[in-house]
Amino acid sequence: MNNIRLLADVGNTTVKLGIADKNGILFSFSLPTKALYTADSLGLSLLQMLSFHGIEGISGVSLCSVVPELGKTFYKACQKYLNCTPAVFPEDFNIPLNNLYANPQEVGADRLMGAYAGRMLCPGSKSIICIDYGTATTFDCVTDMDYLGGLICPGLFSAHNALAQGTAKLPHITLRFDRSVPLIGKNTVTSMNHGFVFGFAAMTDGLCEQLEKQLEGPVHIIATGGYAEDLAKLSNKINKVQQDLILEGLRLASYELLA
Repeated sequence: MNNIRLLADVGNTTVKLGIADKNGILFSFSLPTKALYTADSLGLSLLQMLSFHGIEGISGVSLCSVVPELGKTFYKACQKYLNCTPAVFPEDFNIPLNNLYANPQEVGADRLMGAYAGRMLCPGSKSIICIDYGTATTFDCVTDMDYLGGLICPGLFSAHNALAQGTAKLPHITLRFDRSVPLIGKNTVTSMNHGFVFGFAAMTDGLCEQLEKQLEGPVHIIATGGYAEDLAKLSNKINKVQQDLILEGLRLASYELLA
């Protein structure tokens, strides 16, 4: 049997999947999170993905889920169609971060795994801030191997959708921009596009500046999520963009802790 693993990050908006070996993530793709998946539909999708990439077998599955019912469905799909019982974080394995949250059980598994990945990818920095632009925008702080906690803010697309649903006359927008400074909008689309994009960039820089004052330096700021690369172009604080950060954390944990 080869030493290739399937990694799964089951989130509120997408199910991110990765095929990895000990050296890195070989392939990744995502499915929309939806309630109508069955173990059969997910299992067949997994088989199709593996076949497309020429993978004939895997040695294991690592799963991080913040959607309990879909996580259970994915678990059953792997057992039935891949003949693998997933190792689920944090139930089946731990990571070497000291969780200093007042109630450690309140921290989402995705936040902890992303913080662990950020810590492992930036070993030369005393402290790390991991920003995830997902359904929510989260800021997670780590000093040495201590997970300190962080901030939870609205997500870019969640905020946009809430505004669009709550205002009958405002249009849906693309959240695209082609400038380095926000224009004073002369039309509604530009006003909204630049308000959202530059507003979130300003929020990022302002919050990071305040968090840095509470952390031991040097501080390295790493961003992930669908809009991370675009916002990093506007931010003065983001040092590194690492897409698939949670999958990378699962990979590192799998080959270091489950080997």
